[in-house]
Amino acid sequence: MPNSDLRARQALLALRLCLALLIFIHGAHRALSGGYLLFGEWLAGPGLPFSEALGSLRQPVGLSLAVGITALELIGAPLLAWGRWAVAPLCLLFSAVYATGIALVHAPFGWFVVGAGRNGAEYSVLLIVGLLATAWVQADRRRLR
Repeated sequence: MPNSDLRARQALLALRLCLALLIFIHGAHRALSGGYLLFGEWLAGPGLPFSEALGSLRQPVGLSLAVGITALELIGAPLLAWGRWAVAPLCLLFSAVYATGIALVHAPFGWFVVGAGRNGAEYSVLLIVGLLATAWVQADRRRLR
């Protein structure tokens, strides 16, 4: 294997591990702090554009989504780090979750996370780009086998 190939593989491994760690920490904090309860309440209230239409199902749907997203982060992130199973689908699923987060949570606050603003979309965009790049490479590798 040429040295440049090895370096590219090492760089992609570092990216995948970093993404997995950040995602896992995000889910672990929400799980351990009870933040999934607040997240579920928010989703049942103003979080989901269609929450009013759910009527009495608002609370269970909001909490179920919050628990599901948290579980995805806690289970999917180690699988992403492992890199042997479903890397591309996991990356696409995480990208969809964080893109939805931008639309529902971060977009109203603008671009910047800190400094010129607060709670903006820039960090989520960076995660999504890293996830999509990882999915792209993984899908290409599977085609070449």
